[in-house]
Order: sequence, then structure tokens, then C-alpha cells
Amino acid sequence: MALNPNLNSLAYFEAVARLGKITLAATELGVSSAAISQQLRALEEQYGVMLFRRENRRLTLTLDGEMLFQATSSALQMIRGAQATIRRQRNTYEFSIRVSPTFGVRWLSSRLKDFIDAHPDWNMRIDAAPDFTNFDTEMVDLDLRYGPGTWDGLHAECFISDLILPMCSPSYLEEMKSRGATAQEQLAQATTIRCVKSLYQWELWLARHGIERAEEKRQLRFERSSMVIDLARQGGGVILESMTLAAKELKRGTLVPFSPSFPAVQLPTYWIVCPHRHTNRRIVRTFTEWLRNEARHHEAQVQAILAGYGCSYRPIEEMELTH
Repeated sequence: MALNPNLNSLAYFEAVARLGKITLAATELGVSSAAISQQLRALEEQYGVMLFRRENRRLTLTLDGEMLFQATSSALQMIRGAQATIRRQRNTYEFSIRVSPTFGVRWLSSRLKDFIDAHPDWNMRIDAAPDFTNFDTEMVDLDLRYGPGTWDGLHAECFISDLILPMCSPSYLEEMKSRGATAQEQLAQATTIRCVKSLYQWELWLARHGIERAEEKRQLRFERSSMVIDLARQGGGVILESMTLAAKELKRGTLVPFSPSFPAVQLPTYWIVCPHRHTNRRIVRTFTEWLRNEARHHEAQVQAILAGYGCSYRPIEEMELTH
């Protein structure tokens, strides 16, 4: 038996086995039915077994055929994937990224037009998805991800260090001022709203400021930061949230810091993540350079908004996220 089967024969065989008819395989592959029949006969002669049986005008696999189909199907899928990757790498104008959903909607999308206008020849695909990219199986150039920066074996670069602070609507703040003489007393009486996926949670922040809340005090939990920001803007309570995500509301005054006595906490939150080899691609370098510039302008604007409210900020201490 030959050890090096003809790849065309295997491709024809796989198509017939998958589709069940020679005519369908011929249409898919763009060849004649006679050419496929000839290749199948040659393959059966090469292996010395029958690969198909004809049942009700449809070809079905024999046991030997099924074994060959499983191996051939997997091998061809891998080859096609490699070919697609090679073609895509040669075309430097195809660019695909994935992004954390709320960040994609609230931060990235409003900035993309300038980049797109500056690169009219780029074909871009942007997926706002909660699941992190599997770079081994998915054709994604880079992932813009919210998280702690712990992605082993991958290039991870923080491009935004966020500022986190308690904020609420102006009307809710006025209501809370009647609940206590100090900001600490007022916050102890407030309804807290949280995003359950946030890195920095209320328990850590309250403990850091020595604020104790009664266990029966109302708490509201949501999966998305966009939901908690909207609820707080409507006067639903106090959020401990990202100035990156709530910058528009703070600038417009629909959200305000709960108190200037509470400094914002600065911590690294948004990351460029990709395999190390992707950083050598020109298209990735171009986009990440633009992203860094946008992030620097953003951080300066956010700090100016914070200063306008008379608030300060401090870097997070490592122990604050580990206790």
C-alpha cells in the first residue's frame, strides 16, 4: 500500500462522504462527476478496500470508508485553517478584534470613526463579546479585555488605568445628605448598586474607608456596568464604578461623585491581549499605537473631570484586591 495518497483523491472522497452524492461533490468542488468517480476508484484500488456502498441512490460509507473519512475530514480541516491563516496574514488590511462588551459600546465605538477614516483600505471586524478569545482556534488579531492582566503565555499590555469611585445622581446625593452629618454616615444609609464582574467591589472599598452598613440595607446586583450606570443616573442608588465607562455622565453632570472626601482609586483594568507573534504584524502595531494615544488623551480628560469636582485619586494598593 502506498504511504503517500493523492491529496486530490482524498479531497474528492471527503466531499462525497460528507454530501452523500457524487453530483453534489462535483458541484461543490467545481469538477466533473467523472473526474470524482475516477479518483474514488483509484483510491479504492490503492487501499484495496471498498469505501462506499450504494443505498437508495445515495452513497454510504463502509467501515473502512468511515475510518478514512474521520481521519481525512480532520486533516483537511486543519489544512484549510492553515491556508486561511496564511492568506489572511498576506493581506495586511484584514483586521479582527474582540472587545469587552460595555467597553466596546461606551468607549471604543465613539472613537473608531477617526481611525477608520484614516485607514480607508482596512477591512475591520469588531466583536463585542464577553468570552475571551481562544487564539489557537479563532482568527482574531487581538482582544481588548477588562480584567486583572493575568493571561499566561500571551502578550498583555495595560493601556488604561481606570479610576473607580462612588457616584450617583445629583438628586440622590441631595436625598442622602439628609441621612447623616458626614459622607460616611450618608453612604452607610444608601442603596448600593454593583456590577458583579467589577474587579473592585463594595466590600473592599467600604472596609478601606471604615464604613459599616447594616446587613439588611438594600443592595442591587447586575451583570453589566452599563446597567448599573443607567440605574444610578435615574436615581436608583450609589455605584462604585469606572470613570472610563461613566465619563460622559460625569461630564454632563447626570452623575456626580458621592463626596470629594473619597479619593478615586486608580488601578489597571483594560488590556491589549494577543499572542506574542501578533505584535510583529504591522496592522496590529498600527492599531495599538492609535489605541495608546487615545487612551492617554482619555486618561488626561478623566483626571480633569475628577479635578473639576474637587476630587483626588490614589493608586490602588496590592493588598486591597487580595483581602
